[in-house]
Amino acid sequence: MDRLLNIFKQIRSKIAFYPSLIALGGLALAFLLIYLESINISSFLIDVAPFLVIDDTDTAKTILSTLIGGLISLTVFSFSMVMVLLNQASSNFSPRVLPGIISDQKHQVVLGLYIGTILYNIFILISIEPTENEYQTPGFSVLIGIILTVLCLAAFIYFIHHISQAIQVGNILTAIHSRTKKELAIIIENQEDKNQDFPSTDHWEKHKITHRGYFYGILKDDLIELCKENNLKAMISLHKGQFIIDGTVGFLTEKPVEDELKKKIEKTLLFSHTELIGKNFIYGFRQISEIGIKAMSPGINDPGTALNTIDYLSSLFIDLLLKKDHEFLTDKNGVNWVSLNCPEFSEILFNVMATYRQYCKHDITVMRKLMHKLKTLKLHVVHSDQLKIIEAEIDQLRQDAITNIMNKRDLEQLEADYFSWS
Repeated sequence: MDRLLNIFKQIRSKIAFYPSLIALGGLALAFLLIYLESINISSFLIDVAPFLVIDDTDTAKTILSTLIGGLISLTVFSFSMVMVLLNQASSNFSPRVLPGIISDQKHQVVLGLYIGTILYNIFILISIEPTENEYQTPGFSVLIGIILTVLCLAAFIYFIHHISQAIQVGNILTAIHSRTKKELAIIIENQEDKNQDFPSTDHWEKHKITHRGYFYGILKDDLIELCKENNLKAMISLHKGQFIIDGTVGFLTEKPVEDELKKKIEKTLLFSHTELIGKNFIYGFRQISEIGIKAMSPGINDPGTALNTIDYLSSLFIDLLLKKDHEFLTDKNGVNWVSLNCPEFSEILFNVMATYRQYCKHDITVMRKLMHKLKTLKLHVVHSDQLKIIEAEIDQLRQDAITNIMNKRDLEQLEADYFSWS
């Protein structure tokens, strides 16, 4: 069941999922209306509301042909504009923000509505056949086609508004921040009231795996079931987002296992040829950092955006302080069966700070904001080790500022009370 759910999630995340469903819905509606026309539903509509029915075959064909051509042009224009905006987002912010924009379900629904309406009108047009009978035009079907086209026009207006909002850097940062904060909240909630009991893994059996690609997750229920059936505890030595090559040590077990069990455990590990944004909260920190660093490049020269990214990162780091460094897969009885390899607070903070220090060390405004962020984190530490880590980053930041900022008055302001400039 866990594997089937994972397959469904992968299919649903594809950009063609919702358009395909809606297009099939449009096709099914066309066949339904063709059937209803065969039992003369339009003759009933002529008796009730004759002004809504087009009873001339040539007129109906002309209208449907015009609607089809117009919708195809609308579709091409809409998604040509998307390509231009995606290119702009990639150039100005970061290529890693593109999957979030492309996979937006609202854009997919609009595309599906376009395609579904085009298919509907095409099949209704094909179904019109001149006969000698008095009733020969599918008036009701043509009316439905007109209504669907009007809905497409409304969807186009909404699409223009939504895509113009989605490409703004503030909205991009907010979306990344919200997604990452939600992922951290789920992890922290799962860690609450759980014991941290797990044996030492110093002398455990190491197992190499034969997969290649980015590790992005585990079939948790399947792995716990395997461990319980074989009374075996394991440690996954891979971390999410890690690129795996043949021969990498993938997991450890507390005792030797047979090849068959090893293959079953290996099948519970999930790999992809591309990085899956949204599957790992680390990507949120990285995306926001990349947007901030890109904003400081000479080609963009937007320190204000860099300052905004530091605000969002500060919020995420405060949540990260609450996360424990160890994660476990636990059964319903509270027994920890599998230990997971997770990035530690010190590693994430260093990677973010090292990037900003390298590219922003000449800008006193950004350096002051970074110093303010670190001092704010000091007020939210959970244990003394976190305080030492933050103090070490403050020392490194201060050292880089002294080395690269020549103006003495600027240096004097480095650790003064910060007035928000973003």
